Amino acid sequence: MRASLAAVVSAGLAVLGSPRAAAQGRAATERPVDRIVAVVGTRPILASQVEEQLVLAQSQGAKIPEDSAGREAARRQILSQMVDEELMVQQAERDTTIKVTDQEVQDAVEQTVQNVRKQFSSISEFQSQLRAAGFVSEEEWRRWLADQQRRSILQQRLIEELKQKGKLRPIPPSDGEMRDFWEANRAQQPKRPAAISFRQIVIVPKPDSAASVRAEQLAESLVVALRQGANFAEVAKKYSADSASREQGGELGWFRRGVMVKEFEDVAFRLRPGAISDVVRTEFGYHIIQVERVQPAEILARHILIQPTISDAQIAIAKTKADSVHDALAHGAPFDSLARTYADANEPKLADALPISQLPPDYATTIGNDTVPGLKPVFRVGAGTSRTRFVVFELTKRLPEGELSFDEVKDRIREALGQQLAIKHYLDLLRRTTYVDVRS
Repeated sequence: MRASLAAVVSAGLAVLGSPRAAAQGRAATERPVDRIVAVVGTRPILASQVEEQLVLAQSQGAKIPEDSAGREAARRQILSQMVDEELMVQQAERDTTIKVTDQEVQDAVEQTVQNVRKQFSSISEFQSQLRAAGFVSEEEWRRWLADQQRRSILQQRLIEELKQKGKLRPIPPSDGEMRDFWEANRAQQPKRPAAISFRQIVIVPKPDSAASVRAEQLAESLVVALRQGANFAEVAKKYSADSASREQGGELGWFRRGVMVKEFEDVAFRLRPGAISDVVRTEFGYHIIQVERVQPAEILARHILIQPTISDAQIAIAKTKADSVHDALAHGAPFDSLARTYADANEPKLADALPISQLPPDYATTIGNDTVPGLKPVFRVGAGTSRTRFVVFELTKRLPEGELSFDEVKDRIREALGQQLAIKHYLDLLRRTTYVDVRS
């Protein structure tokens, strides 16, 4: 069964519009549809608009009381939110530095429309659901969406500008306010995913000296060929060991400092566009780099990676070393001392509450279902690849899926609530300088 428009909204795929048919049907029996319930500046807010927002909130999963007193309280809360939104929109419109172009609004509308259409098997089904939601045509819905998108962008830009100018600094909430916020929003809090905490020492097989020499010589010969006019992309496709970029001719895309390893970046950010680097050695192997374009703080580059072959004998040596480290830990040797001596510097040594879903596949297969803390047998990851390695692994804690405690979300609540309080303070200032008449 296909989702209705309201269901698509509640799934978070798009803001499809106010469910007018339901809102108007309910409003017709409860209060006059077009009565003005508030005025902000010179703009009225109608009872029908409040009712639309009420039904829309309900379609998105909000729990709206069925009794008349409860629904009236929900209407007042929604009306207050609509007044706040209108205050922000009008303030953004008064600010001559805030611009929203028709093109960006239409781009946002088009993205929303495409996301929604994908939920329906045919255009006729889509149009039928639009009519059921109270829109005469797709064009009417698009106009409604355009207005909502424009208002949303205006508010976002206003908040961003206020932050940049230091006029919207977070107001630290009290512990009581944070606990009240947590209690009021517990039902909407995501569940804590199943997670594990562990420490590890990862041991990587090293190539022997002969393999390293052969790889470096190949890289040097490719530098000569490239500088004599060989096509970089074709050479990368033929020789590069970087499977992520090889088929794209070694293309790495745009990147800033801090993304690649230091030895690579030190050369890449000094290269002139078009130039071919000398051979650059990193822990991954031997690189040849070509920068294609440069702009402030970032570059567009390609590379070719030549990796020394790791022999079976070198893999066996690494496995023996991992077994020795495992035995030393089992007999009480200090983890930190062993890690300093043997651990690969590019692998994390500790992980705290890492969700099981984020474990690499080899880890998930080996220890994903393990619930018993302690030192585990050495296991191998990346078998058959150029990045094979052995892991000495100790599970320190396993957390089952469950409800997040207040202490676990306290920092996030402080940040979110601090921003909310800052916005509330700013809205209070706007109310003092803008005509607001709430009649309901």
